[in-house]
Amino acid sequence: MIRYSFIIPVFNRPDEVRELLESMTRQTLKGFEVIIVEDGSKTPCKDVCDKFAGVLDLHYFFKENSGPGQSRNYGAERAQGEWLIVLDSDVVLPEGYLAAINDKLETRNEKYGYIDGDGPAYKTNHISHSSSFISHLEIDAWGGPDASHPSFTPVQKAISYSMTSFFTTGGIRGGKAKLDKFYPRSYNMGIRREVYQQLGGFSKMRFGEDIDFSYRIVEAGYKTALLPDAWVWHKRRTDFRKFFRQVYNSGIARINLAKRHPGTLKLVHLLPTVFTVGVICMLLVSCFWAFALIPVLLYCAIIFTDSSLRNRSLWVGLLSIPAAFTQLMGYGLGFIESWWKRCVLGKDEFTAFEKNFYN
Repeated sequence: MIRYSFIIPVFNRPDEVRELLESMTRQTLKGFEVIIVEDGSKTPCKDVCDKFAGVLDLHYFFKENSGPGQSRNYGAERAQGEWLIVLDSDVVLPEGYLAAINDKLETRNEKYGYIDGDGPAYKTNHISHSSSFISHLEIDAWGGPDASHPSFTPVQKAISYSMTSFFTTGGIRGGKAKLDKFYPRSYNMGIRREVYQQLGGFSKMRFGEDIDFSYRIVEAGYKTALLPDAWVWHKRRTDFRKFFRQVYNSGIARINLAKRHPGTLKLVHLLPTVFTVGVICMLLVSCFWAFALIPVLLYCAIIFTDSSLRNRSLWVGLLSIPAAFTQLMGYGLGFIESWWKRCVLGKDEFTAFEKNFYN
C-alpha cells in the first residue's frame, strides 16, 4: 500500500508545477504518488506532467473549474495513500521534506509538535496498528510552515515577509507552536485518508475552505499537530495587485468562517480592520494636522528595519512596507465588506459574494 499521496490542484500555473515536480524527484524518501488536478485551466500543465511520467508515480486529471477545495476532493477520491498530503502548486519542496514528515509520524515523542483534540471521534475511530503505523495513535492531521527561497524575487520575498511577520500577522502563520489550537493550511498539510473521507473533505467555499476544513477536523475531535521540519518554499503571489485580491478574499472569508463556526473569530482577526480604519482616519486628519501621520511613519520604519535585517536586503525591506499595507488593508477592507453584507444586510454566503466567489 502507498503511504503518501500528494494532491495538488492547479489553475493556469504550468511553470510552477514544473518546479514543484522537479523538487519531488529529489526527495530522499521515495515510494509516493502524485495526483495533479487541473481545475479547468486555460493554460494546462499536461505537457509538463508528461515529462515526469517516467520519473514519478504521477497521475494527471483535468476537470471543469470548481475551485481548489473541490479539486482536492476530486484528487482525494482517486488517491491510494494512507496519508493525503495537500500542497499548493506554487510551493517547492526541500529534499528532506517527506523524510522529515515520515520521521515525525513514526515517533511518539511529542516534542516535534503539540497535539490537540481528545474528542469522541478520536476515541472511537482509531484502530490499533503495528509499530510501523504508530502515527495513527498520535495525530490525524498536520501542517507545516512556509519560507522564502533565496531565488525568489524581491517582491515575493516582501510578500512572504508580510504574511509571516509578527508585525503584520501577529505570528499566527509562523512555524512555531502556539497556545491556541493549531489549524493546518492547505498550502502544506497532511491528513489520514480515513479522516478525510469521514469528514467529506473540503467544503464548497471558494476562499477560506482550508481553514473551514481544519476547524471541522478539530471540532470532530481529531488530533492535529504542527511539524516545524515539514516546511516548504512558498512563492505566493508575484505582484501586489494579485496579492491584494488574495488577502481581500481572505478578509471576506473570515466572516463566512465565523458564521459557520461560532466562537472562532478572535481578536487577532480584527486587528487588520482596526489597522485599516486607523490608517484611513490618520490620513484624513493629516490634511489638517501633519503630526497625525507619525504612527504610520513609525510603523513603516519598524517594517523596513525588521524586514531588511531578516532578508539582508534594504530593497526587500523597502518593498515590505507596501506589502504590509497591502496585506493588512486588503484583508481589512474585505472583512468590512463581508461584515456589512453578512451581519448588517443579513445576506447568506452565496448571494453576498456570488460575483466574487461562485462564477
